[in-house]
Amino acid sequence: MGRMHRFLIASAGALFCAAAGVVWHSSAEAADYSPPCVPPPQCLQSTPPTMANPVPQCINPPAPLCAVPYQPVPVPVEEFAGGWYLRGDIGLSTQKVGSLFNVLYNNPGTTVVPTGFTFDSAPTFGLGIGYQYNNWLRFDITGEYRSKANFKGNDVVRFPDLGGTAILSDNYTFSKSEWTFLANAYFDLGTWWCITPFVGAGVGFSYNTIHGFRDDGLGFRGNGDPIISIANGADASVWNFAWALHAGVSYKASQNLSIEFAYRYMSLGDAITGDLIAFDGTNTVNNPMHIRGLTSHDLKLGIRWSLDDGYAPQQPSYRPAPAYYPPQPVQQQQQLYVPPPRPVYQQQPVYQQQPVYQQQPVYQQQPQYQQPVYAPLQRRG
Repeated sequence: MGRMHRFLIASAGALFCAAAGVVWHSSAEAADYSPPCVPPPQCLQSTPPTMANPVPQCINPPAPLCAVPYQPVPVPVEEFAGGWYLRGDIGLSTQKVGSLFNVLYNNPGTTVVPTGFTFDSAPTFGLGIGYQYNNWLRFDITGEYRSKANFKGNDVVRFPDLGGTAILSDNYTFSKSEWTFLANAYFDLGTWWCITPFVGAGVGFSYNTIHGFRDDGLGFRGNGDPIISIANGADASVWNFAWALHAGVSYKASQNLSIEFAYRYMSLGDAITGDLIAFDGTNTVNNPMHIRGLTSHDLKLGIRWSLDDGYAPQQPSYRPAPAYYPPQPVQQQQQLYVPPPRPVYQQQPVYQQQPVYQQQPVYQQQPQYQQPVYAPLQRRG
């Protein structure tokens, strides 16, 4: 059992590592993409044109714009292209048996009281191929090997013997394995954050094999004498109708890879041993042991790999990344300088010729008057 559980744990670890490697590789490729930068669309401020420098110069250019891929909000798309897929599963089975039967139990006065039947857990390994019909429905066909599970059981048998009743405690040991082939249908219940719960059912056949059957009996005969009996049955196999019910969740790790964890209830039908022969080689009647009502509760871990890109739901379209342009000089396209219009001057007024004035008349010199000279006054008297 210890080696079996270590094997299952190692197998599950390897499966998870493979899935994680695929997801990491996809993420690394996306991280290597560097958005290109494009030249700025315009100049924020430029110098005004002058007579000395008629071409305006950009003095405040904006920073280059780096392209960022457009990521719209995904819109659910109902259209779905179906596709084929492969699947692989490992699991752990916990099996039960309904009852054991031997023709000797039909002898008159014989009663059998079971006291306990148990199976050890055992690993399972399966492969299959399937088809995703749409967003909700898928089908697959699987083949599975269910490795040997050890059985231990006990019952108490009472039967008439030597005028009394003999009591015999039988201890049974054997191992059981199966090859199962199922056709399954699954109904996916919707997807949230890449997680899809599902239910399903399957029908098919199981090839059940019993290995190393042994019956060790210990008791007392009708007269009180002890009984020790040992009987062995040869290995034997038989086909049976089988059916299964599934429930689980799947995680979409990438466009092609889905990881699945599921529970399965399975009915395996019956199994049978070879004819039981006593340790001394005697056998009075053909009495193989019938193991009836085999069922199993299984836990499975599996992967599904899509063979067609159309298997995944249609992804929302993204705008293409802008093309890369080499850096341009930090200057807007030169504007054509248009000189201002020349002023229109009015025509100078034409002044009339100054009139020619006649020469001033020459006046004769004014006569100069002489001041009269008066004789001095004489005093009378």
